[in-house]
Amino acid sequence: MKTGTMEEEKIVYSRPQCSTHLAATEDALYVLGGRWTIRVMIAILGGHTRFNELQRTIKGISARVLSSELKKLEVNHLVERTVITDQKPVLVEYVPTEYSESLKDVIAALADWGSKHKKKITA
Repeated sequence: MKTGTMEEEKIVYSRPQCSTHLAATEDALYVLGGRWTIRVMIAILGGHTRFNELQRTIKGISARVLSSELKKLEVNHLVERTVITDQKPVLVEYVPTEYSESLKDVIAALADWGSKHKKKITA
């Protein structure tokens, strides 16, 4: 149990620091803030690579939305689209890039906070 006032727990930013943090957060949310984006990244980082497999894993996402999300993730260098033509039918996979590894800690922190928050509001 935490003790102390809100004043003691407040993070204090200077105006320039606050502006910098807001701008950086806006940039991150521009890439990751969609309803489905983080869910798609979790599925891909979890080893699901093919379109239909991703759609089955992410409950409720339409094919059109999944396609759009995958294109956005590819543009942002978080996913690489790989086409394997030496077999029939042609196989398309979406694999995480090395750069996407930088999201693992962010996703883990969100999942941890979400779990704690759910416990708190359902207690």
